[in-house]
Amino acid sequence: MSARPKKRSLTLKGHRTSVSLEDAFWAEFRAIAAAQNRPINDLAAEIDAGRGTDLGLASAIRLFVLAELQARLAATP
Repeated sequence: MSARPKKRSLTLKGHRTSVSLEDAFWAEFRAIAAAQNRPINDLAAEIDAGRGTDLGLASAIRLFVLAELQARLAATP
Protein backbone atom coordinates (compact mmCIF):
# COMPACT_ATOMS: atom_id res chain seq x y z
CA MET A 1 0.00 0.00 0.00
CA SER A 2 1.39 3.36 -1.01
CA ALA A 3 1.42 6.39 1.27
CA ARG A 4 1.63 8.69 -1.74
CA PRO A 5 -1.65 9.93 -3.18
CA LYS A 6 -2.83 8.25 -6.37
CA LYS A 7 -4.91 10.09 -8.92
CA ARG A 8 -8.10 8.40 -10.07
CA SER A 9 -10.94 9.61 -12.25
CA LEU A 10 -14.50 10.07 -11.04
CA THR A 11 -17.61 11.17 -12.87
CA LEU A 12 -19.69 13.70 -10.96
CA LYS A 13 -23.07 14.39 -12.57
CA GLY A 14 -21.69 13.68 -16.05
CA HIS A 15 -18.47 15.66 -15.50
CA ARG A 16 -15.13 13.83 -15.34
CA THR A 17 -12.70 14.93 -12.67
CA SER A 18 -9.65 13.44 -11.01
CA VAL A 19 -9.00 13.11 -7.31
CA SER A 20 -5.74 12.22 -5.59
CA LEU A 21 -6.05 10.13 -2.42
CA GLU A 22 -3.79 7.72 -0.59
CA ASP A 23 -4.51 4.00 -1.10
CA ALA A 24 -5.95 3.62 2.41
CA PHE A 25 -8.51 6.38 1.75
CA TRP A 26 -9.45 4.94 -1.67
CA ALA A 27 -9.94 1.50 -0.14
CA GLU A 28 -12.10 2.77 2.70
CA PHE A 29 -14.07 5.11 0.42
CA ARG A 30 -14.87 2.15 -1.85
CA ALA A 31 -15.83 0.02 1.16
CA ILE A 32 -18.20 2.71 2.45
CA ALA A 33 -19.85 3.05 -0.96
CA ALA A 34 -20.23 -0.74 -1.18
CA ALA A 35 -21.67 -0.94 2.34
CA GLN A 36 -24.24 1.70 1.35
CA ASN A 37 -24.89 -0.17 -1.91
CA ARG A 38 -24.06 2.99 -3.87
CA PRO A 39 -21.79 3.67 -6.82
CA ILE A 40 -18.65 5.49 -5.72
CA ASN A 41 -19.37 8.27 -8.25
CA ASP A 42 -22.77 8.96 -6.65
CA LEU A 43 -21.25 9.15 -3.19
CA ALA A 44 -18.48 11.44 -4.47
CA ALA A 45 -21.07 13.68 -6.16
CA GLU A 46 -22.99 13.97 -2.88
CA ILE A 47 -19.81 14.91 -1.01
CA ASP A 48 -18.91 17.38 -3.77
CA ALA A 49 -22.32 19.05 -3.60
CA GLY A 50 -22.06 19.56 0.15
CA ARG A 51 -18.45 20.66 0.48
CA GLY A 52 -18.63 24.38 -0.32
CA THR A 53 -15.95 26.33 -2.15
CA ASP A 54 -13.34 26.51 0.62
CA LEU A 55 -12.56 22.79 0.66
CA GLY A 56 -11.12 20.66 -2.13
CA LEU A 57 -12.85 17.44 -3.14
CA ALA A 58 -9.97 15.21 -2.02
CA SER A 59 -9.99 16.82 1.44
CA ALA A 60 -13.77 16.54 1.62
CA ILE A 61 -13.56 12.81 0.82
CA ARG A 62 -10.86 12.28 3.44
CA LEU A 63 -12.98 14.06 6.06
CA PHE A 64 -16.03 12.01 5.04
CA VAL A 65 -14.08 8.76 5.39
CA LEU A 66 -12.72 9.87 8.77
CA ALA A 67 -16.23 10.76 10.01
CA GLU A 68 -17.58 7.38 8.86
CA LEU A 69 -14.77 5.54 10.64
CA GLN A 70 -15.26 7.58 13.81
CA ALA A 71 -19.01 6.87 13.75
CA ARG A 72 -18.30 3.17 13.32
CA LEU A 73 -15.89 3.18 16.26
CA ALA A 74 -18.34 5.11 18.45
CA ALA A 75 -21.04 2.52 17.72
CA THR A 76 -18.76 -0.37 18.71
CA PRO A 77 -19.34 -1.45 22.34
